[in-house]
Amino acid sequence: MVERQIAGRGIADPALLDAMREVPREAFVPEAVREFAYEDSPLPIEAGQTISQPYIVALMIEAARIGPGDRVLEIGLGSGYAAAVMSRIAGHVYTIDRHAELTALARGRMAQLGYDNVEIRTADGTAGWSECAPFDAILVAAGGPELPEPLCRQFAIGGRLVMPVGDIEEQRLMRVTRTAADSFDREDLGAVRFVPLVGAHGWADEG
Repeated sequence: MVERQIAGRGIADPALLDAMREVPREAFVPEAVREFAYEDSPLPIEAGQTISQPYIVALMIEAARIGPGDRVLEIGLGSGYAAAVMSRIAGHVYTIDRHAELTALARGRMAQLGYDNVEIRTADGTAGWSECAPFDAILVAAGGPELPEPLCRQFAIGGRLVMPVGDIEEQRLMRVTRTAADSFDREDLGAVRFVPLVGAHGWADEG
């Protein structure tokens, strides 16, 4: 998976490639789809959600430029796979999901694998995690109509926020770098398709 789907498509960060070799992706998908764990495609997981294809996980993590000792906030925990990968690089990962079923399962997986630098919360991720801010990087694994204003206040000067922004059907993957207290540089990293970011500062929950 790593050689063909990740490094073979231009992901070059050695620490990220090592982390993706280390983390067992099959431990983060339901047993019924475990045989497909290393295919380059999204897979269904619990609570009607999906785990992103490995390349997209790698693309977002590399775009966030995560380094040793970094404090990272992830919005959209899902299965916990991306958080696990980031935990092998960063100092501490804080991750939020609105589905209690997913957060409970992810806690169990992290404990089983001994990944003890991941903190998990069930909440509206669009509000962030203000008491643990500022973060060096924020990754949002769902597409929103715009950047949630609370998140823009919660990453450090010099920090990076990576998030899909656009309509429900298709988004652009954006990297936002905070250059000063009220100054942000935006980079468009290309077209992507993510599940909707549901919350007070995202899309309304129609379920």
